[in-house]
Amino acid sequence: MVLRFVLFLSLCCTFWPDEEYTGGDTDKADIEDPEKKRRKEEKAKAKELKKLKAVQKAEAAKLQCFDALRAQQTSSNASKKSERKVKWDAEKENAEDFIDPETPFGFFVADSSSSKPPFVIVLPPPNVTGALHRPCPYLCYTGYDDPLAENVRIQCLMGSWSGPCWDSNSAVVVEKKLMRERKVTRHDIGRENLVSEVWNWKNEYGGTILKQQRCMGTSLDWSHECFTMDEKRSRAVTEAFVRLYKKGLIYRDLRFVNWDCVLQTAISDIEVDYEDVKIRTLSKVPGYEKPVEFGFLTSFAYPIEGGEEIVVATSRVETMLGDTAIAVHPDDERYAHFHGKFAIHPFNGRKIPIICDAILVDKNFGIGAVKITPAHDPNDFEVGKHHNLEFINIFTDDGKINSNGGPEFAGMPRFKACEAVLATLKEMGLYKGAKDNVMRLGLCSRTNDVVEPLIKPQWYVSCCGIAKEALDAIMDDENRKIEIILRQYTADWKRWLENIRDWCISRQLWWGHHVPAWYVTLEDDKMKKLGACIDHWVVARNEEEAQMEASRMFPGKNFQMSQGPDVLDTWFPLVSFH
Repeated sequence: MVLRFVLFLSLCCTFWPDEEYTGGDTDKADIEDPEKKRRKEEKAKAKELKKLKAVQKAEAAKLQCFDALRAQQTSSNASKKSERKVKWDAEKENAEDFIDPETPFGFFVADSSSSKPPFVIVLPPPNVTGALHRPCPYLCYTGYDDPLAENVRIQCLMGSWSGPCWDSNSAVVVEKKLMRERKVTRHDIGRENLVSEVWNWKNEYGGTILKQQRCMGTSLDWSHECFTMDEKRSRAVTEAFVRLYKKGLIYRDLRFVNWDCVLQTAISDIEVDYEDVKIRTLSKVPGYEKPVEFGFLTSFAYPIEGGEEIVVATSRVETMLGDTAIAVHPDDERYAHFHGKFAIHPFNGRKIPIICDAILVDKNFGIGAVKITPAHDPNDFEVGKHHNLEFINIFTDDGKINSNGGPEFAGMPRFKACEAVLATLKEMGLYKGAKDNVMRLGLCSRTNDVVEPLIKPQWYVSCCGIAKEALDAIMDDENRKIEIILRQYTADWKRWLENIRDWCISRQLWWGHHVPAWYVTLEDDKMKKLGACIDHWVVARNEEEAQMEASRMFPGKNFQMSQGPDVLDTWFPLVSFH
């Protein structure tokens, strides 16, 4: 704005006329009245003086602007290097900077009683993590949406540029703060104390984000500001969950999930970042002092009944502790004499059947024999269901070997168990070597932990129906409801929605909206563990309603009821808000 004013003054001074046009001919000017001529000369001098002052003012403003820009650039360059090294620390901030500044409502408040057509944009909510540590996305939102909102107001529509609706995903920051300052985890302090710590964090540091957004100059309707965990929004989230469940759009199922062993929770597909590993690579993994090696394929042998052996290869040798079969192609003559036989697990003596599977095994690729671990690989999971194999989970929720892995490995972190398994195979003479192997390593975007595929019961939202509607809205030429500009991005829209998967919305965290579901344990149930029977869940708005629903589902039965510990994915409340 300052630069625009300076340029305007410069242009005015450049094109200011040097002399006033008096009109008429020279003869009339020569015989002009002396008094009148004097006044004209004084007037001309005043204009010259005014012009000179304007030029001086413009030059001064220009110099001031350039000096400010130069000082700002110098300061920025001087601090850039230190800013890269110094991480933001909430304890070093001035508490007064985080007080929620009061902004008067009224400038951009939309009149709900207006007869104008409504137009509403909701500001994408920031996490309550102390500050907008990555402001570029929010500047982009402001750059796109704020001019759009202003344009709507100019068009005399009833526009509302509302926000912000605060995201509740701040528990990770608080957990890191607890570990840094007190050397404790959420499991050490308990669920209630962690929730209390997160609320304290939100109340103390939430105001700085408001201040940052106000400094951006967005024309928001601040009367609609809210927090996704407040009472009103919590009731709306519960209501949305119950309604979707009753329509059959929310269900519970036992499936593979992306499991984060640091957070000890399932995470969504979009929270997984993939890293291509082409050769043997050492990578830092949270919880391990030394880097862990990835990008190699290990070959080892399973003894076969009768004295022979069969060689298999894997990029995760520690998962052999959960192997329950070895698959070969039915037409592969190399293994025809093994059909119907059993391999013997070298560590525990478990009999492992050799099965034929033409879909999973390519006889022309590799060694033609594939180890099957149904509980730890999505492809093996389908094979396990088809061949009725045993599912053996060998990992605890924090990524350690459980009792199913054997006493010599139980309690070991998974990647240290990898080294121990390799050492044992070498001692037994079953190790056949290793070679470089191209692989995709899935990493959690929040913790950088290596994602572990685990079978876990979770709550899901069915996405096929809404995906079809969204696809038809773009691709149906006769009844198109939405147009994508630029048109070439229609292909991305089509690819995404045609390959949509149901959304896992439950998280094994302690902070967030509690899933409104209660588990019913009947008096005559053989398995009393919470969640043991998938059809014993009751979804309701509150415990009283859940009690009535359980009595209707199990008439005449004695039962106990307890609410499940899971919370909802942070994006589910936001979708409900929209």
